Amino acid sequence: MEELKKRRQQEIRVNKKKNQKFYAFIMSIIAIIIFIFLLRHNKIYSIFWFVGLLIGITLQRSRFCFAASFRDPIMVGSTSILKAIIIAFMVATIGFAIIQYYSIDSSGVIDVYRLPGQISPVGIHTAIGAILFGIGMVIAGGCASGTLMRIGEGFLLQIVVLIGFIIGTVLGAHDFEFWDKLIIRKSPTIYIPKYIGLPTAVILQIIFLTVLYFITDWYDKKNNLMSS
Repeated sequence: MEELKKRRQQEIRVNKKKNQKFYAFIMSIIAIIIFIFLLRHNKIYSIFWFVGLLIGITLQRSRFCFAASFRDPIMVGSTSILKAIIIAFMVATIGFAIIQYYSIDSSGVIDVYRLPGQISPVGIHTAIGAILFGIGMVIAGGCASGTLMRIGEGFLLQIVVLIGFIIGTVLGAHDFEFWDKLIIRKSPTIYIPKYIGLPTAVILQIIFLTVLYFITDWYDKKNNLMSS
């Protein structure tokens, strides 16, 4: 672990010596030109482009990556990314709760298939998919967001990962109907607010995430090898 810490600190010092302001300036000019072009031809696409740039900057500066959020606590004891994901879950929980609350029928009957958000059946396919994605994420060295962020930074290996993403997505879309009829459609759709009410479900989830946040924060303070 000490060797890993020294190596990481050395990488940080080396990266600080590399001045890439010129490349950043060129890419900024290109991004602005593309934005102006899209703004003149399709305002919706220009908004997508602008939001995409903001998301990309956020991902790059925060090093946001689901793979790293589970890898770092084990390898270097850092839970900073994991805590960020927990906070993101809190924000998403509250946001979707508000959206779904105003989408519920006045009678109070909840139809999960008409609510905003991706509420899908849960079954053995969920577990298998999660395991396969987790294995692929570890082998690739990052999740989807981490892969895209590293491609922007110039990591050529991640281009191979992106190609794998594209191939897998195409195959998944092609065979989805088969798996949907075989397994997915037969699995139950579980929406906890339907059983205990939306406010109660939100409160319980926020409490759970808050407790989880403090646990990860305690773990970070006790085990983080990267802290000075």
